Amino acid sequence: MKSEKKKEIDGLTDGVSDSTKCAAGLSPQSQGLPLSDRFPQSQGLPLSDRFPQSQSLPLSQSLPLSDRLPLKETPALEGSVAWEAPSNIALIKYWGKYGQQMPANPSISFSLKACVSQTKVHFKPQSGGGVRFSLSGQQNPDFQTRIEKFLNSVELHYPWLREYALDIASTNSFPHSSGIASSASGFAALALCVEQIDQHLRLTAEQGSAVHHPEPSAHLADAHFLNRASQLARLGSGSACRSVYGGWVQWGMHPATPESRNEYAIAHQSAIHPVFTDYRDTILLIHKGVKQTGSTAGHKLMEGNPYADARYRQANERIPRLLSILASGDLTEFGLLVESEALTLHALMMASEPSFMLMMPNTLAAIREIQAFRKQNGLPVHYTLDAGANLHLLYPAQHETEVMLLINNSLMQYCENQAYICDSVGTGPRPINPLV
Repeated sequence: MKSEKKKEIDGLTDGVSDSTKCAAGLSPQSQGLPLSDRFPQSQGLPLSDRFPQSQSLPLSQSLPLSDRLPLKETPALEGSVAWEAPSNIALIKYWGKYGQQMPANPSISFSLKACVSQTKVHFKPQSGGGVRFSLSGQQNPDFQTRIEKFLNSVELHYPWLREYALDIASTNSFPHSSGIASSASGFAALALCVEQIDQHLRLTAEQGSAVHHPEPSAHLADAHFLNRASQLARLGSGSACRSVYGGWVQWGMHPATPESRNEYAIAHQSAIHPVFTDYRDTILLIHKGVKQTGSTAGHKLMEGNPYADARYRQANERIPRLLSILASGDLTEFGLLVESEALTLHALMMASEPSFMLMMPNTLAAIREIQAFRKQNGLPVHYTLDAGANLHLLYPAQHETEVMLLINNSLMQYCENQAYICDSVGTGPRPINPLV
């Protein structure tokens, strides 16, 4: 695109460096009834007992956080770890939860490539522990409180947290409040850091200070490490458990994937058609403000939603359907499914009591433009939405040129400050620097 067409977006990219904007793919312009009453066969049972295909296993059987004995003595060490983790977009949506961030239905997402969070944790011995948190170099009391609450909740599994002070610094490659799940990428990066520190302390306690620690990148090949990090991330933000992996990811038990669990996500490493390995996702930033109803409140409202039961059955039925589509590369079926999932999510919001709506008039206008373009050109350009107003435009890499023309000629007018972000399926988290 010619440079004279570039426009600045006031305030959207404050605190984001030019190099980060480029890496992130910012566009030139942008830059009822209680649940127990719904199931005759499950009166009074907890949610996990109502879905045979989604039951949770005891922690001791599901592996992650309870598979290790507590440290007999915590070594006094000081150092730093840093990880980068991606945001993700769900195509089969998770909406409704129970217990400790357990999903009411399984979901499938893909991890993004450019929209990532980077988190560095400096740790040092301090009696009673302590946390200091900054986002893009700025103190944020709300995030500080949330991080403290999260870490306090996992002290049972990481008791050394009571003996260490953590200085946590996090940044995002995408603008804050842009409608992309920064809590998913942020908590995934933090969980990877905590899990690496935990392993470092354990190896030192077992083998002494002369122990040789594995390179951080080796953790990416350690299924137990990733499962524990995914379970830990889930306790911070449900969808964060999916951001511990790259590519296509499932969270929630389903017979079609016997290895799946409610406690943590799993990556689908095989049976993915090549067209879906670098699928494009251009995010139309239709509204960057604070949502009328947050995701936590939205999940809670599913407990009184008259359509919840049908939705949970629908989501379970769609898991094998999407897996089959991902293996075959059927783009028509892909589009029908993901668009239906997006609209179902927002229909559930509107059917809640009280009801709420997160789509904006420009969201609907953009959807109509996409439908008209697809009908006229016959190209496989589809959309999904997360719990917000912004559209994720999904299409094969081979049609990027045509879709960018559609965006710049027709869709950009519906974006706040004409902003959009170009992204694609990514390979997952990575360590930023070795532990020192």
